[in-house]
Amino acid sequence: MNLNQLRFVRETVRQNFNLSAAALVLFTSQPGVSKAIIELEEELGIQIFVRHGKRIKTLTEPGRVMLPIIERLLIEADNLRRVGAEFSSKQSGDLVIATTHTQARYTLPPVVKQFTQLFPHVHLSLMQGTPRQIAQMVLNGDADLAIATEAISETEGLISVPCFQWQHAIVMPLEHPLLNILGTPPDLSGKRMTLEALARFPLVTYHTDFSGRRRIDAAFATRNLTPDIVLDAIDADVIKTYVLAGLGVGIVAGIAIDPLGQPGLVSVPAGHLFGNNVTHAAVKRGNVLRGYVYHLITLLAPEFDQQLLERLFTTHQPASNYQL
Repeated sequence: MNLNQLRFVRETVRQNFNLSAAALVLFTSQPGVSKAIIELEEELGIQIFVRHGKRIKTLTEPGRVMLPIIERLLIEADNLRRVGAEFSSKQSGDLVIATTHTQARYTLPPVVKQFTQLFPHVHLSLMQGTPRQIAQMVLNGDADLAIATEAISETEGLISVPCFQWQHAIVMPLEHPLLNILGTPPDLSGKRMTLEALARFPLVTYHTDFSGRRRIDAAFATRNLTPDIVLDAIDADVIKTYVLAGLGVGIVAGIAIDPLGQPGLVSVPAGHLFGNNVTHAAVKRGNVLRGYVYHLITLLAPEFDQQLLERLFTTHQPASNYQL
């Protein structure tokens, strides 16, 4: 029995029992994967997979029992490598961050700049996707850390901590009739803005999986209003572009608003309409983390120091008791 055989089993399951796809992910050949799995089955004296001819269909009952054990063994093998790397080279290594466009574009630049000044020999990679996709990247071991607002704090197998709160903002073109609600001169605090007023105009906002969209939908539903969302997108810059084009009024994350303003647009806070959103950082349950991973999280969430994070992650304590 060897670790490669275990990796082949795990990846075959991840690729929906497609040996060719598993071989492609693992940079090897399909016959090599098939042979290694058969050899493992012969060594253990059981069948791990149900086969129909040469095709694998699903896991056998012993295979279903073995799969979580295989996963734990591979996690611990990776942990051994991380421990070795931590003690041999604390200041160098790799860190893969999976995050959404909004976080990568607006939140992370100053954090990454500070991090690279502290750890110039750590190679950073940013992977972007939907919250569910980035959660899966961490679960699969393709990323070390997930940063997002939705999904990751609710994903089984991840441990998350709250980093910071943010609120939505409303953006509209200059001279838009909705500005009349703000008075003359316009009250840019947003306090006069109402859901009823917003519901009278076409809206442009996030896709349902992104940036607090669930809170937006829930706010309108609570008031028995049906907003006319004419376009949704995953990117605040795209939303603002279509607002400028006259498609509708935009609802974006407040962190995506340039404090110096954007030509042609007016923005007002909308926290009183849609509430607070919390961005989380999450790691895979059971993973040993390099010291610089903890340090990056503390840059995002200064309320947590490394000692507290280590206690939360190693004892699997919920971070829900820590309010921002």
